[in-house]
Amino acid sequence: MKNKYILDLENLSILSKDLVESFKNGVVILRGDLASGKTTLVKSVASELKVEDEVTSPTFSLQQCYSNNIYHYDIYNNGLEHFISLGMLEELEKEGLHFVEWGDKELENILTSVGIDTMVIEIEKISKDEREYTVCIL
Repeated sequence: MKNKYILDLENLSILSKDLVESFKNGVVILRGDLASGKTTLVKSVASELKVEDEVTSPTFSLQQCYSNNIYHYDIYNNGLEHFISLGMLEELEKEGLHFVEWGDKELENILTSVGIDTMVIEIEKISKDEREYTVCIL
């Protein structure tokens, strides 16, 4: 399934609502340039799920965990090999929604090869407030 959304930040909840209704467990790989809105999307999904925890970028911590089984990872700084060497692939098997910023095709292939439900969201910044989101469930 492949869907496209063109949304401004005020209407991001449309995508978030669709995501939580159609994808309750698995890994969501988030791709997009710096400041394209990857963490903003995770904040919107957490809000949709009524999570009260503060959602922040895990750029320097590698992983953030939020209530209601929401996990948030960022592999930008150290790459996939470092992520794997720390045993983080096993974390992705836990029940819940796992958001991985900067996940690449290699991660996508690993996850699908072991049967982990995976969604890829590519974010393209169109303007200051508007983004195009391409969503693909694998």
